Amino acid sequence: MLKISNVEVIYDDVILVLKGMSMEAKEGEITVLLGANGAGKTTTLKAISGLLKSEEGEVTDGSIEFMGQKINNRDAEDIVKMGIFQVMEGRRIFKDLTVTENLMAGAYTRKDKKNIKKDIESVFGYFPKLESRRTQVAGYMSGGEQQMLAIGRALMARPRLMLLDEPSLGLAPLLVKEIFEIIRKICSEEKTTILLVEQNANLALSIGHYGYVMEMGKVVLDGECSKLRENEDVKEFYLGLSDVGKKKSFKDAKHYKRRKRWLS
Repeated sequence: MLKISNVEVIYDDVILVLKGMSMEAKEGEITVLLGANGAGKTTTLKAISGLLKSEEGEVTDGSIEFMGQKINNRDAEDIVKMGIFQVMEGRRIFKDLTVTENLMAGAYTRKDKKNIKKDIESVFGYFPKLESRRTQVAGYMSGGEQQMLAIGRALMARPRLMLLDEPSLGLAPLLVKEIFEIIRKICSEEKTTILLVEQNANLALSIGHYGYVMEMGKVVLDGECSKLRENEDVKEFYLGLSDVGKKKSFKDAKHYKRRKRWLS
């Protein structure tokens, strides 16, 4: 469904962030993108969704294809109409609108207006906590409820590909597990392809099908999520476990320094 080939992204005509990024996302699967802060994960999502322009960024080399069509540097509006919807880090809901009004905003580009009310009820089926808050102003809800609303708003666009950027950020562990289970169900039941950027590597790999690890603007490791969970480097530096099963702190892991075999 999605193919990124040797993409370079530059901000302000000077700062090179993506340095030959390549990856694929298969239709009907959850693809996981892991990496430390600054690795280029969010920039990758914005290159796909067309949001680079708002930050003076540009794809300067390589190609991004969606369903066989090249979408490099297209306007974000056109990309949404093609079926790609990004749920941004930090939720970015309309805080002054109600829950229902936020969901209606997600369906703005749709022409099948008769089915919108039906889809709102479907969203409430995934997120029962939102149903009792239909008329509540979204800005007064908890962080977890706002994250549910952000995902629900994306569903209202009936996306073929949903881009999720750090959905666990700032949420309690139990709530994170609940949201990840819903993400898995959305992929399975709605047949929505998902590209998931996430710091919680263990949970992300537990629901994903295929994963990529980024370092310094490019992919350094990829494979099936079940295999990545067993990879010694991933276990040590993303799951917090050494090869003998002992927890390791970031300080203990400093000898890593981006292992040469990952960057060879």
